[in-house]
Amino acid sequence: MKLKHTLLAAIGLAFAAAAHADLNVGVVVSATGPAASLGIPEKNTIALMPATIGGEKVNYIVLDDASDTTTAVKNIRKLLSEDKVDVVVGSTITPNSLAMIDVTAEAATPMISMAASARIVEPIDDKKRWVFKTPQNDAQMSTAIIEHMTSNGVKTVAFIGFADAYGEGWYEQFKSVAEARKLQIVANERFNRTDTSVTGQVLKVMAAKPDAVLIAGSGTPSALPQKTLKERGYAGKYYQTHGVANNDFLRVCGKDCEGTFLPAGPVLVAAQLPDSNPVKKAALEYINKYEAAHGKGSVSTFGAHAWDAGVLLQAAVPVALKKAKPGTKEFRAALRDALEGVKETAGAHGIFNMSATDHLGFDQRARVMVQIQNGGWKLVQ
Repeated sequence: MKLKHTLLAAIGLAFAAAAHADLNVGVVVSATGPAASLGIPEKNTIALMPATIGGEKVNYIVLDDASDTTTAVKNIRKLLSEDKVDVVVGSTITPNSLAMIDVTAEAATPMISMAASARIVEPIDDKKRWVFKTPQNDAQMSTAIIEHMTSNGVKTVAFIGFADAYGEGWYEQFKSVAEARKLQIVANERFNRTDTSVTGQVLKVMAAKPDAVLIAGSGTPSALPQKTLKERGYAGKYYQTHGVANNDFLRVCGKDCEGTFLPAGPVLVAAQLPDSNPVKKAALEYINKYEAAHGKGSVSTFGAHAWDAGVLLQAAVPVALKKAKPGTKEFRAALRDALEGVKETAGAHGIFNMSATDHLGFDQRARVMVQIQNGGWKLVQ
């Protein structure tokens, strides 16, 4: 009889554990290396994420990939095989996120990238059906830049971007929209994130005499081409991508970036948005929480990409829990389906409306044009 009671008690404990399984979230960020100015605010933001979702305790396992693709893949394999995570958030940069896709798809585990390239989620196939992302697509931001250029007399433009998937993705999208708008690209140059000189590329750009230059990079490395162009006396219009929307870039680029235009998520200038903007409330909520922890003026758009991953989880996890419990393949599949079904959910960067053919779910409410003025960000009306 005693043995029977012991077995029943053990079975009861097992059922209780299954009913209250923790939700394990694996996070890969580039907290060191060339992309550290992007990854650090993301890492900081993870600490502000909810401790419970849908009544389930959430464990965040955070690993640093050091801005290195090989390390990113190593990290994702560890999170999936050893930590048995239910969902992956990361990585910070496009090359690392692209490298992680095969591994997460093979494990049939949802992944929410914090990197920008549309290639991460397009075209949706058997692998990318498991992948979602929170930063705005290159195409959305390219369109905003070109609309601003053509409205301000720019007829020729030079392009200088990273020599990796981020730069190539930007060039493809920018070129496509530019050709449709009759904007001539007169130079196309590349540089590496770790380069210490881009004089050769800049001389070629200046020889083409463009009305404007678009620098397609992210984080502090994007300051190098602009500072070199200024040093060489280029006097045309300067544009950067939303990959530089943080205060570290302003600090490194300094006065050489005064007057630069870029598209950005609304969170960058949330306080300047009209109260009627549907993103303002959600953006200010993130800003207030981040600055309460890290000081006034410390917030960046990159941390907000991590925050929006949390917004998606808060919307999708309760739906998935109706079908299965964390720690099972059934839950991972249900979470993937629930993420794809997120509708009219306000994040710090925009309103998410996911679908089977759109794993970003942003529309034009997710972008604004910004100019660097007096060392800060100014909304372009």
